[in-house]
Amino acid sequence: MTSPLMFTPLTLRGLTLRNRIVVAPMCQYLAEEGVPNAWHRAHHGRFSLGGVGLMIAEASAVLRDGRITHGCAGIWNDEQVAAWRDINALHHAHGVASGIQLNYAGGKGATQRPWEGNGPLPESGAEAFWETIGPSAIPMREGWRAPREATLSDLDAIVEGFAAAAQRSVRAGFDLIELHGAHGYLLHAFLSPITNQRSDAHGGDAAGRMKLPLRVAEAVRAVIPDDMPLLWRASLEDNLPGGLTLADSMPVMRALKARGVDMVDCSAGGIGLPVSMSQVPQTHGFQAPLAAKVKREVGIPTMAVGLITDPVLAEQIIAEGQADAVALAREFIADPAWSYRAARALGVAKPADILPPSYAFYLNRRAAAQGRH
Repeated sequence: MTSPLMFTPLTLRGLTLRNRIVVAPMCQYLAEEGVPNAWHRAHHGRFSLGGVGLMIAEASAVLRDGRITHGCAGIWNDEQVAAWRDINALHHAHGVASGIQLNYAGGKGATQRPWEGNGPLPESGAEAFWETIGPSAIPMREGWRAPREATLSDLDAIVEGFAAAAQRSVRAGFDLIELHGAHGYLLHAFLSPITNQRSDAHGGDAAGRMKLPLRVAEAVRAVIPDDMPLLWRASLEDNLPGGLTLADSMPVMRALKARGVDMVDCSAGGIGLPVSMSQVPQTHGFQAPLAAKVKREVGIPTMAVGLITDPVLAEQIIAEGQADAVALAREFIADPAWSYRAARALGVAKPADILPPSYAFYLNRRAAAQGRH
């Protein structure tokens, strides 16, 4: 039997995760005016029984116009707070820490749900288009409407929206907050020279382009408890000519660390294409080297994501120091008990014990009857 590092605790500020397995945010596009419903309770309940250390709730809009689709979850009002509080109780009842990913979609907002085509919304009807804003009036994809270039007043309102959403997240019982600075959404769009062609203080060189993201991180850190971890979801590379490179992102990550960000959730892409259609070949663990570079050069804990489906690979990423945690999404949809499967594959003694006692009892009894654990 072995003691895999993946099943050891991880402490970030005042929060200790029981292991380093994370359910990554998965947009469901099934909320009603931003309010999570019965689907979300079932979705979260499914994973709360799976033996993970942390589940991060889907990208949730900080303002109504910051949604991606009409079905996106949000946390811009108290009705949403109450719904999230119920979901967080599910996680906490089974020893799972609970996080929320705060987002403002920007120029990638006002679109159809993915299974409806993922294109721009119509001008009229029950689910019509709303005006979007971005760093510059540049369409996020070919054939999409251009967002309106954000005014300084718009930017102030967005910073205030993130701060207010963070305060609601605390009231809703979340254990940590992740800020979505990736995949073409507003904070990433400000960082990318492809989508940010402003001539004011929030554009131009790297220092200007990172101004809004840093303001958001500062504002959120200022209103949440000192012992509450703050994460940043990063697209560290645009993987397009003239876009962000990994080297470009290092000063941003250092600046975020200086402003109280505790971990970087390392991803890439999202400008010009959906992140799932990246031009980079998607091999197993293909983004782990990004996490390794940030961890090594910035000196901040990182989370690795991206086709991490094999338990041996997941353990290798952590054991080699590439990342401090691994996050999975679609693999958990396919196998909600992936953590148990990983514990068995990695030789954990009594692997069923990572599951709730009523599950562990029967699995351990079956193993004993078969002369194994």
